Amino acid sequence: MSSNFIVESCSVDSEEGVKLHTRVFKPRNEGEEVSDDGNLVIVLVHPFSLLGGCQALLKGIASELASKGFKAVTFDTRGAGKSTGRATLTGFAEVKDVAAVCRWLCQNVGAHRIVLVGSSAGAPIAGSAVDQVEQVVGYVSLGYPFGLMASILFGRHHKAILSSPKPKLFVMGTQDGFTSVSQLKKKLKSAVGRTETHLIEGVSHFQMEGPEYDSQVTDIICNFISSL
Repeated sequence: MSSNFIVESCSVDSEEGVKLHTRVFKPRNEGEEVSDDGNLVIVLVHPFSLLGGCQALLKGIASELASKGFKAVTFDTRGAGKSTGRATLTGFAEVKDVAAVCRWLCQNVGAHRIVLVGSSAGAPIAGSAVDQVEQVVGYVSLGYPFGLMASILFGRHHKAILSSPKPKLFVMGTQDGFTSVSQLKKKLKSAVGRTETHLIEGVSHFQMEGPEYDSQVTDIICNFISSL
């Protein structure tokens, strides 16, 4: 599988002197990029750093996206993996890291359109960055933790994504555990703009984060991109 895409590692400067370890996954033959403009980049934001979340968890999805002809980017937010700085409990400093990677891609990779994909706690963080970067044209959440306990940490991120006019897709397993289907639907009632959900029957939060759902999640992301 590793034959049809390449991975390049680099360091991206964020605010407060933080350096973010970043990986760019791209099709081996640039000419094979499926997006008419090779200027679309998918930026993936990993789960909660303080529970061991890091970009390695998104390697499967990024690899499959690159195999399908997309440029995909993973990175460790501050204090995770090989990135410098300190992770935060509520993820607000990490929003700056997402914005920094997006700006870097616009300047160095010629990204004109960016789709942000956040996994678990990465979803609220990515969601808060959506309107901070004008090149972001869409947002996909994988298991956004809208439930009561998670909202103690991430509740202040909800408004940013729900009030964004940009197209958004919320993917969740029906047995999520952090967020019930009814909690998700209730939350999304207040969302503006194009808002869709994709429920994966019988799947739990951490199952969906696991490698066995990478292909299905990749297909869902690709379908969303083709509809933009």
